[in-house]
Amino acid sequence: MTLDRFRQGLTLPQYLEQMTMNRERFERAASTVTLTPEDQALLARLGKPRYVMVITEDWCGTSLMYVPRVAKLVQAHPELELRVFLRDANPDVMDRYLKRGMYRSIPVIVFFDEAMNELARYIEERPA
Repeated sequence: MTLDRFRQGLTLPQYLEQMTMNRERFERAASTVTLTPEDQALLARLGKPRYVMVITEDWCGTSLMYVPRVAKLVQAHPELELRVFLRDANPDVMDRYLKRGMYRSIPVIVFFDEAMNELARYIEERPA
């Protein structure tokens, strides 16, 4: 991921504006998120993340469990820059983060440092 490609993603307001499904559920979930000490510790463990990328689609229920928390974390840390990529409109980005090398599972959440080195990634996991 390059910084130029990263910045082609949607900002959070742009993502919300284009949503046709689950926008109210997303906003309700985001309004109820309370950041925990564990959430804050995540950033400390990563060093100095600067960029956060989310790959999602507005119809994805699993994304509603994770993306509002990420949005709240980024809002609490103005030094972080968030971009959202729609899975189906950005296969070049999605195909870099396939689950088990073959599945286009979402959400994908990736933290990068200031040089766009990947620090951590999360790819959707559902309980068994």
